[in-house]
Amino acid sequence: MDGCRIHWERFGTGRRETVCLLNGLAMHTRAWSSFLPRLMPEFDIVLFDYPGQGQSSAEDAPCAIPRLGDYLAMILDHLGIDRLHLMGISYGGFVALEFARRNQHRLHTLTISGTLLSHETLFQMYQDLSLRFYRGSLELFEVYTHYLYEKIFGESFATESYAALEPMRQRFYDRYKDARHSLIRLTEAQIPLFADLDLRLPEYAAIRTPTLIMAGAEDRAIPVQVQQKIGRILPHTRFEIVDRCGHCVHLERSDVFFGQLAAFARAHTLEFEIVGTEGEA
Repeated sequence: MDGCRIHWERFGTGRRETVCLLNGLAMHTRAWSSFLPRLMPEFDIVLFDYPGQGQSSAEDAPCAIPRLGDYLAMILDHLGIDRLHLMGISYGGFVALEFARRNQHRLHTLTISGTLLSHETLFQMYQDLSLRFYRGSLELFEVYTHYLYEKIFGESFATESYAALEPMRQRFYDRYKDARHSLIRLTEAQIPLFADLDLRLPEYAAIRTPTLIMAGAEDRAIPVQVQQKIGRILPHTRFEIVDRCGHCVHLERSDVFFGQLAAFARAHTLEFEIVGTEGEA
């Protein structure tokens, strides 16, 4: 596709409803492996790597977030999947929202976490700072990885999993130290997305797909109040705050995250039983 090789995977029988889990910026399909059993008893699962991630090719070429949604549509066409449950975390939320904007007829439900749909100065500053680190020296990039792993987790997870954070950070550094152009290209794709945001707001507001937003109570990358703004744009949303976690709700509170996701997909409606969240807004 577009000169890129896109790696995708399907798990399941092909006879059940499908859940697609969309990667965050620096993730890859294998990052979902330990979580698949939480969904597999009921749903098939589709995963894919964006250009520059995992087993997809990593050409140093411009990337467009709407085009990532097109890749998903092509994969679904190939598999003969008409409709699915779509979930995107962080950067994957951008892809999920763009897919919904253009293909809501293909969705049963939409779930997003740790993403935004508004102009935020602090997020713009974080994006610009990230690009400076990516474009800088290898030493600067290593400093960035330490900063990132301090920023994205909540206090409880950081305390309980402290010994595992350094190996996680090192794997991230090793994966991208010679492929920083992939992080640059994916991050640069956010620039036109937000430049055209105001023009597209009516199209987002026209999304009728039931949408669940799960926000970490301690998210410092995309704070709760920023994620809440999405509910003022999309007409059919349910907002859940998950306590004791930061930006990576799926990792820090996987029991709650995948419990909520499965319950939502099972119900096909925003009226499903709350599982272990702090509150609703």
